[in-house]
Amino acid sequence: MTGAPSPHIAIVGSGPSGCYLAQSLLRSLPDAQIVIFDRLASPYGLIRYGVAADHQHTKAITRQFERLFQTPNVRFAGNVELGRDVNLEDLREHFNAVVVATGLSGDHALGIPGDNLPGIIGAGTLTRALNAHPDEHETLPELGDDVVIVGAGNVALDLLRFLVKDREHHDASDIAEPLLEQYAAAPAKRITLVSRSAAALSKGDPQMLRELAALPRARYRLHDTSVPVAESAPGQELDRTDTARIAAIEQLLTEDRPAFEGPEVTLCFGFSPLRVVGNTRVEGIEFSSGATVALMPASAILTAIGFAPTGALAELITPAAASAEIGRIKPGLYRTGWAKRGPRGAIPENRACAKSVAEEITADITLGKLSVSASTLGFEGLPTDLQERAVSYEQWLTLEAHEREFAPANRVRQKISDHDRMVAIARGQS
Repeated sequence: MTGAPSPHIAIVGSGPSGCYLAQSLLRSLPDAQIVIFDRLASPYGLIRYGVAADHQHTKAITRQFERLFQTPNVRFAGNVELGRDVNLEDLREHFNAVVVATGLSGDHALGIPGDNLPGIIGAGTLTRALNAHPDEHETLPELGDDVVIVGAGNVALDLLRFLVKDREHHDASDIAEPLLEQYAAAPAKRITLVSRSAAALSKGDPQMLRELAALPRARYRLHDTSVPVAESAPGQELDRTDTARIAAIEQLLTEDRPAFEGPEVTLCFGFSPLRVVGNTRVEGIEFSSGATVALMPASAILTAIGFAPTGALAELITPAAASAEIGRIKPGLYRTGWAKRGPRGAIPENRACAKSVAEEITADITLGKLSVSASTLGFEGLPTDLQERAVSYEQWLTLEAHEREFAPANRVRQKISDHDRMVAIARGQS
């Protein structure tokens, strides 16, 4: 209808889930006024801070989102935190629809005796630190000589790749330089990667395993009591990916692979964690494999077994809040990405998820379940001080240019980990 008011939609979270949702909404609701909020001064969330610093080909997905933020009816509002600067009720008052797209940032606990000892480090925590996230320490956690990685999915392989590489193999990345310097000064000597599953079903992407095999670093062996690589779980039929995973792991273990410099890496498949051993700090971790119990020495344990909700929105993004098959929590309030599905699926799955949630929102507007009126003001209805606090996309570009300008010759950017300084630079104050 000509002259009909445009819907105002708020998306909380500017990572791939939120950006994909905005793209989908623009296709079905081209007149929608969309504001993408983020508590940090920088957009892109998981891509900037969760994807491994040396995987710049994955981070390049931000190029398509750059076009999104240059669309006249899409606004980036960084430096605005839900619960601190604005509450959910305020957003729902001023927007026709609010979508939670914050992802899951908490590391899933091991859930075994001793899992609260110092020396247990979540994969998300370490990955964010290596990506210079403002919430994390600017110093590397103490790792020591014997590092055990619990988990064998892509996140675990990211951690293994960091531990295996020497300094020069991080060229063309955007890794946090102080942490890399600390690790390069005292790298791990022995690394053990442990998977509950058989090798074929261990979830790591075959290409990432091949990437490890191609590195002229580290020496790999299979644990003496591990489930053999070629054996799958009983009753499981292997698909093409499973078969490729077996081939990639065997490439790591082949006797033809040279004895490169770097740590000794032991692969363990079919092991379940039993308990963490130590008094005041981690000293080891016990695993069971059938009737066998194995004690792995550990100066640090890195957990890569999934993520969990944290913070003020946890109740909204747990499975009990609504079916994981739909984005609608209640009329006018939705969720997408991991906030909807839980910690499963990579960036491409978030695109399909966002499309389905956009369809729900569009249908609710079309069917009149969401009232769209000229009295709804969206961003302009929020308090003036909050509007002034928000970092715009144009200001983010100022910050990004600064990061690129001052990057070392062998880095694509030098991220700033002090959030107040990020905001100041974005606003041209430094």
